[in-house]
Amino acid sequence: MTSLRQLRFLVALAEELNFSRAAAACHVTQPTLSTGLKELEDTLGIALAERTKRSVILTPVGHAIAERARSVLAEVRDIEEIAERSRGLLRGTLRLGSIPTIGPFLIPKALPLLRVRFPDLKVYLREELTEPLVEGLIAGRLDVILIALPFDIGALKTEFLFEDEYQLATPLSSPVAAKERVGGDELADMPLLLLEKGHCLQRHALTAFPNIELPRDDRFAATSLNTLISMVEEGLGTTLLPQVAIDAGVAKGHSLNLMPLEGASPRRIALAWRHTSAQADDFKLLAEIFRMARNQTGRPSG
Repeated sequence: MTSLRQLRFLVALAEELNFSRAAAACHVTQPTLSTGLKELEDTLGIALAERTKRSVILTPVGHAIAERARSVLAEVRDIEEIAERSRGLLRGTLRLGSIPTIGPFLIPKALPLLRVRFPDLKVYLREELTEPLVEGLIAGRLDVILIALPFDIGALKTEFLFEDEYQLATPLSSPVAAKERVGGDELADMPLLLLEKGHCLQRHALTAFPNIELPRDDRFAATSLNTLISMVEEGLGTTLLPQVAIDAGVAKGHSLNLMPLEGASPRRIALAWRHTSAQADDFKLLAEIFRMARNQTGRPSG
């Protein structure tokens, strides 16, 4: 009979394509994982993976079953959430995912508030880009995620938190540094230093002015806001920084100029969860706490 444990092993192997890493992800030994997968193959009467000394490749039917197994495991997690919720709101374990342009600036302010109101809650944080966060939520690896919209999230439920505006960060020597604020027309000839592809902030920054095509500086792509700030400080270009990061102090101690962007469209910060989750009320409480935390970081953007 197929077990949930065997399905977890298969999903881990599909994600890692390596027996050692899949075993580590499941917190078991490699022989235990291999034996479990062999038992699953024997039960189903099919080969789920092609094994060589150097690699693992899932068979087409192995891929199809792994996808269905993700959905099954997510449904099981929802059942567990129903049981947890019956013992009280926001208790037990919360697996929270966040994009790196929000989490470091908002979550440290939110955690003390959570501890006061929900002392029995244990929060496990995963920081990833938006696409793997959404995938992890759908697969049941995460319970709720903190993301920036717009982004295609399918049928996930969302709770809007606040709008996050931008400021233009320039070197002190920039010709526009003396201005109090700038508009989109002035950015049209000012290539922007941005985060590398995959960060939703890159796309959001480039579409801050929907009617204006903002140029990007293709000579460089950063992996973090701190790197972008250092590049600007060295006089290598300009960038857009989100207000939530500025209010949290990301630019403090750096010699650069910040100015508001007139008429820019803000990104929308939201919580997202599976529509089948039994913790919708919990997540709405969590949203309230994140709004309180946003107010504590400085001027709220919306």
